[in-house]
Amino acid sequence: MPAQDKPAVGNIEGAEGSELIDSKDLVTSAIDDSETRLDLVSSSELRVVDSDLFDEQPDDLWQRLRSQLSWQDYEEKPEIVAARERFLAQSNYLDVIAARSELYLHYIVEEVEARGMPIELALLPLVESTMDPFANSPQHAAGLWQIMPATGRHLGLTNNWWYDGRRDLRDSTRVALDYLEELQASFDGDWLLALAAYNSGKGRVMRAIKSNRRRDKDTDYWSLNLPRETKNYVPKLLALASIIDKPEQYEADLPPVTNAPAFAIASTSGQIELAKAAELAGVDENLLRSLNPGQLRWATAPSQAELLVPVDSLEAFENGLANLSPSDRLQWQHYRIRQGDNLVSIARRFDTQVAMIKEVNKLRGSFIRAGDTLLIPQGSTWGAALAQSPQSHDYRVRRGDSLYRIAGRFKVSIDDIIRWNSLDPRAYLRPGQQLTLYLGRDS
Repeated sequence: MPAQDKPAVGNIEGAEGSELIDSKDLVTSAIDDSETRLDLVSSSELRVVDSDLFDEQPDDLWQRLRSQLSWQDYEEKPEIVAARERFLAQSNYLDVIAARSELYLHYIVEEVEARGMPIELALLPLVESTMDPFANSPQHAAGLWQIMPATGRHLGLTNNWWYDGRRDLRDSTRVALDYLEELQASFDGDWLLALAAYNSGKGRVMRAIKSNRRRDKDTDYWSLNLPRETKNYVPKLLALASIIDKPEQYEADLPPVTNAPAFAIASTSGQIELAKAAELAGVDENLLRSLNPGQLRWATAPSQAELLVPVDSLEAFENGLANLSPSDRLQWQHYRIRQGDNLVSIARRFDTQVAMIKEVNKLRGSFIRAGDTLLIPQGSTWGAALAQSPQSHDYRVRRGDSLYRIAGRFKVSIDDIIRWNSLDPRAYLRPGQQLTLYLGRDS
């Protein structure tokens, strides 16, 4: 669990500056925007929808969400109005979240519904990461739910050389919802306080409550003295929910999201290269990686037995896998050892592990001889390319900064900064303004 004084998750500004995504291939046609609501039942201060959902689900996932939203009482608070206006001012924001939601949101909604939790919580990854499983924060939070390393360990997530459960859709969603339920129980069923603790840490919220009690002040979320990020955090979630609830009222063009599973779970029956898995499924490798972002290397983790594949690709994948020889699961290349080489330097060069090289080549020790040949996973050359692939970084504008200076400092173009953050080229940067930059890992 994170230290009590430190944020439990990543930078909540991530939803406001994201790389543009072409959503044309992801979104479907809009449907009737009726707002039939389920009966609501009281639960603590907030209302939670009845778990008995209607038999016929709408085609648009937003409509499914809309029918269950129950926190509308807050939507005209000044903090929420301001957050909503900031969302609506970003010309491409709704397109971005709709496009990314195609792969992930349906699963998250199903998990939230299955637990009987407020459906607003399904929107939290949109605030945390703009629904980007590859998102990182300066505090080292990662994934859709921006889980900190310590929080991941506390909740039992696997994080090793091969695999990061914080980035995996299913594992991260499970532990994030577990954690939110744990926090809600700690705050007597108050979901807003649970959300505040998810952002800034349980101890910080408890100290704020104790401080208010000593001064005979109210101890609800809106009355507490919390960090600015946390004060903005819950309003962002509620503002986004209000836009989804009433897009016409707020003149929001909200592209529909398909209300159907985007993936199926495929058994791999052992380790397999992701490029080979994509080939068997008949899909682009980037799509397969987007469905399996927890896989950090060129192949699945040795202990990993499942992959997510597009629903309509499952049969092709299973048929291809059944006919795949064990030797074709992982491709190898021959490397001739040079003078001065050692196992550590070779492993670093090919982004693999010394233990794997030793195991494959049946080496008992670390002694190797120049001129001999080693087998190296061929797919591991992907790791060298990955090291140069762009990674998301948050940058807070400093006094005296300009687009020109920032672009020069990070060796990116001004046009890219404008595009990544949906900026008006004529507008001035403000000290403290958050920008998202996509940089090489060594930047």
